Formats: sequence, structure tokens, C-alpha cells
Amino acid sequence: MDVSIIIVNYRSWKPLLNCLESLLSIDKTSITFEVIIVDNFSDDGEFDSFQNKFKGFIFIRNNTNSGFANGCNLGAKEAKGEYFLFLNPDTVISHNTINTLYTTYRKHSEIGILSCLQVDRKNRFFNQKNIFPSLVQIFGISRFLYRKTSSHFNTKEELFYPDWVTGALIFIHKDWFHKVNGWNEDYWLYFEDVEICKKIAQKNGKIAVTRNTIILHEHGGSSRNDFETEHISRTEVIISKHVYISNNFNPLTKIVGHLLLIIFTLIGKTFLSLLSFVLFFNLKLRTNKYILKNLCFYYFNAIKEQTWLSKRSVNYQKVNL
Repeated sequence: MDVSIIIVNYRSWKPLLNCLESLLSIDKTSITFEVIIVDNFSDDGEFDSFQNKFKGFIFIRNNTNSGFANGCNLGAKEAKGEYFLFLNPDTVISHNTINTLYTTYRKHSEIGILSCLQVDRKNRFFNQKNIFPSLVQIFGISRFLYRKTSSHFNTKEELFYPDWVTGALIFIHKDWFHKVNGWNEDYWLYFEDVEICKKIAQKNGKIAVTRNTIILHEHGGSSRNDFETEHISRTEVIISKHVYISNNFNPLTKIVGHLLLIIFTLIGKTFLSLLSFVLFFNLKLRTNKYILKNLCFYYFNAIKEQTWLSKRSVNYQKVNL
């Protein structure tokens, strides 16, 4: 088996249908691949229907919604391919994508993780000039300025080399995957892709994006399918920033980073929550009240339990069983 395609799903059946149908249409004469779908306890009655519809694919029913990293690791345990392709359910893959990733990776021995260009339905390209978060670059304005001035993003060659690539599509050799112990289950959702790229880079592997193939990516298909899921997911973005700071910053910048993130987040969410009382008809604005409440509980628990991990993360649950 050349490639194992691993997809983690949570109630994203409609986009997943498009994704799986795009995989069905790919010719297997030049490259062999298997498709593994890990369902993170959607518990909505759709699992059996999809399993019956796509009998040539492997379906794994997780017994809890244990997050993206854990779902990917579960899929990898069942994988038989020499290479792993981690793919979001809200993507539609091109006919040449798997073969292009496979041949490009094998051609460039410096690559640890490979991704490709991504567009949305309006044909807008996703920004992939990603840099590792640091104390200076953790907020939006500084990241923007860095991207504008950094020369290693300006190449017009076949490949370019950001610091990290989104988990929507990550192509990696199984040896590299095991060398960094897979996905870090400290994270429930978000920033696990940043950290796996960081670990690869620390072991002198390159993170690369090829311009020779493009996938369609309906961003947010897994995390924005209802009001509750959205405010939980947006809370987890902030929590995962704290986890990343805790895992990757040095002792001094950890303290400053956590404090700055707490201060800016609470001020911002408090202001937007107050504003939502006036603009109550704006659903997206109203989510900030719930995010603020979630974060207050999270910060209280962080002090009480002496950990920045989300209660939803597998590693938190292992420690607190």
C-alpha cells in the first residue's frame, strides 16, 4: 500500500460525501491507497449509512469526541500505507493530487511534511505563508508584517517552505510520523498542526507546499455546523494557543505570553459580549458571550488544576481519571 488517507469526521456528513466521492473517482493504476474515516462520535445516525455506501473504505467509530489529534492517531494505527495523507472532510481532492504529493515527496528528500495549494468555492486561495507563533508574532498585526517582509515566502518555484501548514492536508512518510510520536493529544482542536510541523522542523525536516496541485477546501465545515459547536470551537482556538505557549515557549516568554493572551482575550470578548446586547440580532456576535463564559470556566480550572490543557483533550482526561 502506497498511501493511507486518514479523515477525521464530526457531523460533517454533507461535505464528507463530496470528499469521499472525489476519492472514489481517482485512478488507482499508478498509485495504491486506502481510505480510513474516523468518526468522532457524531452519534446522529449517519455512520451506518455512510459505511454501507462506501464499502471499499475503512470506517472507525470513536466512542467519544476526543478531538482531531486523537482521531488522526487512531486512524494512523490502522493504516497500512508507507505514506499518510491526513485530509479534512470538508475538502474535495483533485484527480492528480495524491500522485503529485507522492512523487514530489519522494523526489525531495529534505521534506518532512508536504501540502498543496487550497482554494474555496469562490476560487480564493488560502494564505499558507504561516510562521511559528512567538511572543512577537502571536497576534495578527505582527504576523501580517512578518509575512510582508519575510523573503522565504516570495519564491515562484514549484515548492515554497512555510513554517507550518494547516491540518486540512498533510502528507507525511510513516517514519517521520512515528519519529515525532504522531499528533500531540494535548490539543483537542487547533494548533496540533502547528506543533507537528514544529517537531518535524526541530528534527531538520522541511515543511513544504507544492504549487503543482490544488484542492477545494470549504473552511470550517467540521467546526461551524451549528451554534453550540461554533462557540465551543472558537473557545478551543484560544485554549490551544495557551497549550502551544506552554509546550513551546521558554520559561520567561511563557509567563508573558499567557498573561498577554488572557488580558487581550478577556478585554476583547467582554467588549464584544456587551456589544451583542445592543446588536442582539447578530448571531456571530452573540457567540462571544458564550466564549467569554467558557473561558472564565477554563481559566478558573487552569488555576485549580495547574494545567493549560482543555478538559476535552485526551491527555487531560488521562491525567485526571
